[in-house]
Amino acid sequence: MLPFSRVTIIGLGLIGSSLARAIREAMPTVRVTGYDADAAVREVARAIDLTDDVTDTAGASVTDADLVVLCVPVRAMGAAAAEIAEDLPPDAIVSDVGSCKADVLAQLSAALPGRKVIPAHPVAGTENSGPEAGFASLFQGRWCIVTPPADADPAAVERVAELWRRVGADVETMDPAHHDLVLAVTSHLPHLIAYTIVGTASDLEDVTQSEVIKYSAGGFRDFTRIAASDPTMWRDVFLANKDAVLEMLQRFSEDLSALQRAIRWNDGDALFNLFTRTRAIRRSIIEQGQDDPKPDFGRSH
Repeated sequence: MLPFSRVTIIGLGLIGSSLARAIREAMPTVRVTGYDADAAVREVARAIDLTDDVTDTAGASVTDADLVVLCVPVRAMGAAAAEIAEDLPPDAIVSDVGSCKADVLAQLSAALPGRKVIPAHPVAGTENSGPEAGFASLFQGRWCIVTPPADADPAAVERVAELWRRVGADVETMDPAHHDLVLAVTSHLPHLIAYTIVGTASDLEDVTQSEVIKYSAGGFRDFTRIAASDPTMWRDVFLANKDAVLEMLQRFSEDLSALQRAIRWNDGDALFNLFTRTRAIRRSIIEQGQDDPKPDFGRSH
């Protein structure tokens, strides 16, 4: 039995358009309705036949939905939920795909009191954006973390989890605040570091006569890929999850200072031990199927 029969996706960027494609491929009898606040995006979605229907208002998109998935920047979740509140069917479940969960849960609960709100976070993405950037296999073999409130209906939680399993994701359930701490380490801090390094390189372009870009090696290329991610989305992520990000940033600053001391005092053993430990982490990620062991992380030039 399918977990849902009528799904509405609000926000037709990379994640929203990928979810639409994945649902239509894995569950072709499910009716998928799409909406985006940007009229140009709606036109593109219609032109590429992204969903069964694309509406011109948020309210119209949810009138017969049994699941609504909000795929908008995390600081826009509350406004998006408020926009559909009057038209949302009484038994519909509302979920999302944001990478900050405690703040999103608070926004959705305030905008939709008494409704079934089951937040989720598919840990997948690329640096690209827009309805044409999505692809159905984006969630295959990736984790989707479901972060329900403490009083959530277990049946509703399971229905959301099953939807993500159907589109290829491995599902984990987690407390929203714990999720935010984990993602601050595994996603948010790496993005912040990438933005900083690429910004520093940009500032040095005049000094190095463009050699930073010309001779960029694999490591720097990977940083630029991360730093090319959607600016609005990541601005909102850092502000919505600022407590956990600042905590991890302080820890990183302390570790960076220790590394600086090791280099200054020629402590080769400390450097070797750190690099050995981090190499083992990389191998564990590959063993768990979260990346490709091919050279250059499986990406062609």
